[in-house]
Amino acid sequence: MKIKNIYKYLFAAILILHLSACNNNTDAEQLFDKTPTERLNIQKSELSQALLSSQFGWKTVYFTDNTVLGGYTHLFRFAQDGTVEMASDFDSDTDVYKSEYEIQLGSTVSLTFTTKNRIHLLSESDNYPIPALRAKGYLGDFQFLYYGQENGEIIFKANRNGTEIRFVKATAADWADLPKNLVTEENVIGSDERPLFRLLETTDGTTVHKFDFSFSSVTRFAESNSIEAGYSVSYNMGVGYTPTGIVVSPAVEVGGQKLSNFVYNDADGSFTATGTGGVSATIKYTDKPLVLTDDYKILLPGKVYARFGYYVGDYIEDAATNSKLFAAELAKINASLPAGQRVSSVQLYLNHSLGNFIYYTFVGRSALQHYVDVEEDPIGKKIILKHKSWNGNTTVATPAFLAGFDSYLMDPNGIYVKKENFRVFYSNTVYTFTSSTSPFRMTTWQLN
Repeated sequence: MKIKNIYKYLFAAILILHLSACNNNTDAEQLFDKTPTERLNIQKSELSQALLSSQFGWKTVYFTDNTVLGGYTHLFRFAQDGTVEMASDFDSDTDVYKSEYEIQLGSTVSLTFTTKNRIHLLSESDNYPIPALRAKGYLGDFQFLYYGQENGEIIFKANRNGTEIRFVKATAADWADLPKNLVTEENVIGSDERPLFRLLETTDGTTVHKFDFSFSSVTRFAESNSIEAGYSVSYNMGVGYTPTGIVVSPAVEVGGQKLSNFVYNDADGSFTATGTGGVSATIKYTDKPLVLTDDYKILLPGKVYARFGYYVGDYIEDAATNSKLFAAELAKINASLPAGQRVSSVQLYLNHSLGNFIYYTFVGRSALQHYVDVEEDPIGKKIILKHKSWNGNTTVATPAFLAGFDSYLMDPNGIYVKKENFRVFYSNTVYTFTSSTSPFRMTTWQLN
């Protein structure tokens, strides 16, 4: 190439670099030609306009901490005078309430709900669902830091813990159908007529995996662990309610797809999230535990003395493995007793020097001992408790107020026994006793 051509191309390259630098400088000048306060005021105006722009307001399913709690649907309708109408499915009260809000300037722009409304139920420290959250409440916030907009959604982060919160445009149906979330809650909990056991089943279009599934209605939180040897995947997720099903966070990831919206099927009580290419995840019922263990053998005759206990009003009540039917039967005992009397514990003594017995203790009355024989069902991997006597008297009938509750522990088809892999506040090993023919399930501490 000739020297003069080299100079020509070199000059062109330098000119291009110079023009590019000028453009970059211009962009930088445009970016920084406003003071921080001016930029915040622009964001404030932007957020204000956005909040007022949706005809039916905004909706969010607020997962305050999806490692321990589920999601709570909130609806907002903002007005220019600084008031906001709000409704939520935090509890059975889905009415609309008015309060005040402000768009505040600090180190950033924030939406702050300045007078008490439904959103504040998630941030009150003395309002907590389980003892582990004592003085922490539901880990929620009422000050949302503004982080911009994306695809028509307004993005915030909670000032308290940085949790992302997305507002999506609400519809008239969202307001009208909010009470249906409470129906969904009952469907997630499950009626007494449904089988007790549940599983999460996933498929990527070819391979199916199964996981056990337990749900706590108090925290709206579910735990799900693989039952397959060598496959250690777990899905722990917060659950939020919708009129047609549930939304979970984090999403269940199957075949590289994230599934978060599960639709309810009333025919079988299942919830299914559907992806593409045959990918799906389904929460459904099963008639027996997914995995039968030998945990029951600790209770068999000839083994060492073992004692288990459920205590009313103690942390063991918080175990998600306690069933709705179990709690209902406890309530029936108390309703049948005279005023001032109530059940305080249910304990099982196995291979005690006095024999095997169910030990019922009460407030306001003497304890009762139901002596039993213990038999093994080695095929079903269960124990069967058979009546011997009450307080050692073989002629005494089962007390009427205990008959319903006691009959589940005396299920002639047997009881499943499971040593749990979790603890309930204390370091004691936890065991769960489950009727094999009904949704009765009691979780206890091992006490020795």
